[in-house]
Amino acid sequence: MSASDEGIAARAGYAPHPYVGGRTAALRALAAWRMRWPGAPRVIVLTGNPGSGRSRLITGFLMMCDPGYRKQLPLDDLDPATVPPDLPAPAVPSPSGRTAAQLLWVIADHFGLRADRGEDIFPELAAREEPVTIVVPDVDRAGPVRAAHEPARLVRDVLKPLAATGTVQLLADVPRELAAELAEALPPGQAQIIDLDAPEWADPKGLVLHAETALDPGAGAPELPFTTDPTVRRPLAEALARRADGSRLTVQLAVQSLLMQPEGFDPADESLLPATVGEALDLHARRLDVDPQTLRLLLAPLAFAEGEGLPVQLWGALANAVAGRDMSQDLADGMLLAAPFIQPVEPDAEQDADDDEAAGDGADDGRTLLRLQHPGIAEEIRSGLPDVRDAQTKIAMALLEAVPQQNWAKADPYIRDHLAAHTLEAGLLPQLLTDPGLFAHADPVTLRAAIEAVPLEQLGAPARTYLRTAPLLTRSQAPAGMRAAFLESAFVEDGLAPYAEALHTLGFDLPWRTLWSVPLPGVRAVTTGSLPQEGDEGTAAETAPGADGAGAGSGGEGPAPASGTAPALRPVAAFIVPQGTPGSRTVPGPDGDASEDGAALLLHDLLRPGYIDADPTQVQLPSDETKAAAPFGFSRGADYLRVWARAGQKVVAALLSDTPLTGADLSPDGVLVVATERGVTARQILAAAPAVAPTVPAQRTGAADTAASDGLEGDHS
Repeated sequence: MSASDEGIAARAGYAPHPYVGGRTAALRALAAWRMRWPGAPRVIVLTGNPGSGRSRLITGFLMMCDPGYRKQLPLDDLDPATVPPDLPAPAVPSPSGRTAAQLLWVIADHFGLRADRGEDIFPELAAREEPVTIVVPDVDRAGPVRAAHEPARLVRDVLKPLAATGTVQLLADVPRELAAELAEALPPGQAQIIDLDAPEWADPKGLVLHAETALDPGAGAPELPFTTDPTVRRPLAEALARRADGSRLTVQLAVQSLLMQPEGFDPADESLLPATVGEALDLHARRLDVDPQTLRLLLAPLAFAEGEGLPVQLWGALANAVAGRDMSQDLADGMLLAAPFIQPVEPDAEQDADDDEAAGDGADDGRTLLRLQHPGIAEEIRSGLPDVRDAQTKIAMALLEAVPQQNWAKADPYIRDHLAAHTLEAGLLPQLLTDPGLFAHADPVTLRAAIEAVPLEQLGAPARTYLRTAPLLTRSQAPAGMRAAFLESAFVEDGLAPYAEALHTLGFDLPWRTLWSVPLPGVRAVTTGSLPQEGDEGTAAETAPGADGAGAGSGGEGPAPASGTAPALRPVAAFIVPQGTPGSRTVPGPDGDASEDGAALLLHDLLRPGYIDADPTQVQLPSDETKAAAPFGFSRGADYLRVWARAGQKVVAALLSDTPLTGADLSPDGVLVVATERGVTARQILAAAPAVAPTVPAQRTGAADTAASDGLEGDHS
C-alpha cells in the first residue's frame, strides 16, 4: 500500500473520510491491521512531524472501529479497503498527562487483570486465549511534567513490552525519534512504521481538500472574496498545501489567520502564505503591523505551560517575566494577535473540586485556563528563545512571587501543582524541595514525576523522604491534609523532626503527632502498658543514646510519688522481637525455660524516644475496664488502620502503610503504636476526646477489619 492508492480511490469514485479527508493509503494499512489480514503486521507504529495529522488520522480510524459511531458514518461511500470490520471497539488508553505506570494500570483495569505488580501485567496478557487490540494515541503528550521525558519512558516500559506480547495487537502514535526504537525491538514482519511525512504515505491531495474545506463558507468560514468564489478558493487551497509541504498544522494556522484578519490579503501572492509554523506566526504578526517577536513573547508563557493550561490571571505576570519588560499593554491590545494560536480549556469539574478542597478558600472560583492550539506551536516558540533555561527561571520566580504571603494553601492550584515542573527545566528544583508546605499541597503525581527526573545524588534529605513516601501519596489519592499527616510521620521516621513539626504550624488539622520512630525490622507484635517507678531505684532507666525528645510529647519520669501513695506508672510500648535483638530480654515460659518460639521482648518509652532497660514481666497491661472506657478504638487490615471515636463511631484517623503491618496497639490515652516490616512508630491521636464514651458494640471491639479501606487504597498510580 502506498500513496498511489489515493489516485486509485479517487478514480473509483469513493468519497473521502468525512473527518480525515484523505489518507487513503494509511487508512487501508490500518484497516488491514485491524482485520488481521494475512501478511499484515501485528504492531503498527504511526509517526510524523508535529502537525502532520497523526492524531486526526487515529481519531478518524477509531470512528470506524466504534460500533456505535460507525452508524453515523457513510461507510458505503468510502473505499471498502479503508473500512475495518465491525468488531468490538479496541482499548484506547490515553497517555495524555499520565505517567507510564499510570497508563499500564489503566490497561490492566480495562481488561480486568488481577495483577498486583506492574511487571505481572504483561504475562497475564500473554496468557489470554483471545488476542487483544490496543490503540495508544498521542504518546508525545504523555506525562504530567514535560521536561521529565515521559514519552521515552512510556515507550521503554509499556509499549515495547506490549509489542513483544504475542497476544497484543498494537497501534501506537509516537514521536519520530522513538519510532525506530519501538519497531526494531520486534522480529521482521511483525512491525511496520507509517511515517506520514514519508513519500509513500504522503497525501498532498488530501491536504488540498483539508485547506479548501477550511475556507468553504458552507463549512463555517466567513463570506470573503477568497472563500465564496470557488475559482479563487481552490487555487488558494492548492497554494496553501503546496507551501505547507505536508504540514496540516501550518495550513490550519494560515487559514485561521486569514479568516480572522483578511484585510490586505492578496490570494494571488503566494509569498504571503507560510511554509512553516514559525512563518505562520510571523506573517500573522506582520499583517497586524506588530513585531513578530512581540507575538512570540506573548505566547511564551503558554509554550511553557504545564498540565491542562495556564490560568489567564497568571499570563500577564509570566509574559512580563519572560520579556523582561512590562507587556501589559501588548497583552491588552493583543487578543486579535494571539487568537489564532490559543484556545480556552474547559476546567475539569472533578479536578476543580479537588483544588478547592486543597485550597480551602474557594480560590479556584471562575478560573479560566488557556493553552496553545497544538504542541507544535509550543515547540516552535521555545526553539526561538535564546535561553530556555533562563526563561524557565524567570517563570519560576514569577510564580513564587504570586503565592500570597508564601502560603501554599492560598496559592493558585497551577502554582502548587506545576511550579516543580518549571524549576526542573530551570535546573532549580533541588533548591525548591525544602518546603514541607509545598510537599503537602502539590499534586503528588506531578511533584513525584518532577523529583524522579533529578539525579538522586542532587536531592537533599527532605526530598528523599518525599520520594520515598510519594507512592503512598499517589496510591491513597488523599487530600492535602492527609498527605501532610503521612509526610509528618515520614519525616520523623527519617530523623527530620523539624520538618515534621513545621507541618503542625501550617494550618493543617492533622489527625496525629508522631512521637518517635525506630528502624527495627522483625517486630512481630506490639502492645502498650506501663511500668511502676519505685522512687530512685531506677527500674526504668533509659538506655538509648542520643534520644533528644524532638517531636515527642511530655511524659518523662516526673517527681517521685509521695509517701504512702501508689507508685507512679511510666507508659511503655513492648515489642515482640527475635531473640538476640540488642536490648531485648527473653521472657521465660511457665517452667522457667526460654520462650519456645525464639521471641523476646524489647521495651520502649511510649511518649518519647528511648529504649528502656527493665524487666518485661513488670509491665502492667491496661484492664478490660480501662480499655472499654478509652475514648478511641481501632481496626486494621493488612496495610491500613483506622482509629475511631467510641462515641459516634466516627473515624478520626486513617493510616495507610507502604509495607505490611506486623502489629498495632492503641493505649487508653490515645497513643497509637504501629509496627511494619521496616520499624515501629508511635503517634499521639490529636482528635478531641468525646465527653461521653458509650459502650462499643461487641462486633467492633478489637475486631480485625479486613474490608477495603474507604478511598485509601485501590488506585495503582
